[in-house]
Amino acid sequence: MLIFLLGLLIPQRFRMPVENATAKDYNSNTFWHYPWGKSITHKGVDIFAKEGTNLYPATNGLVVFTGNNRLGGNIVVILGAKWRFHYYAHLQNIEVKPYTWATRNKIIGTVGKTGNAVNTPPHLHYSIVTPIPYIWRKDNSIQGWLKMFYLNPIDYLKKEN
Repeated sequence: MLIFLLGLLIPQRFRMPVENATAKDYNSNTFWHYPWGKSITHKGVDIFAKEGTNLYPATNGLVVFTGNNRLGGNIVVILGAKWRFHYYAHLQNIEVKPYTWATRNKIIGTVGKTGNAVNTPPHLHYSIVTPIPYIWRKDNSIQGWLKMFYLNPIDYLKKEN
C-alpha cells in the first residue's frame, strides 16, 4: 500500500517528448477525435517531426515494454508517476530496454512512421493511459467508456516544466 501511495505522490514534471518540437507541431484538437482509422477514436496526440528526431520520455519512469504491434509499430511503454503508462508509438528506432529507468534527459528512440503510420508523415503518437479509471471522464461519445482510462496528453504538454 505504501508503494501505491508513493506512486501517486511522485511529481510528474512533464517535457515535450520530441526534441525541439513545439505546440505548432501537433493539432491540439485531435485527442479523442472520431473517426480515426482502425483505432476508431484517436486516443492521444501526434507530434510531427523529421524522421530520426530524438525522443525523450515526457516524464521519468520505468520502461515496462519495448517492441512492435500492428497499429503502433515500434513502441515504448513507460510507467511514470501516478501509476500512468506513457505510450510512444511509430518509432523509427528504440534506444531503451525493458526494466530500465528512463529519465527525462535519456533518448528512448527516434521519430518514425512504423505500424499504421507507414503512409503518413513521420510523427510520434503519444498517449497517457491510467489503470485507475477516472469514472467521471466517461461520456457518450464513440468508445466513450474507454475515455476514463486515457488522459489528454495535450493538457500536460501545455503545462510542461
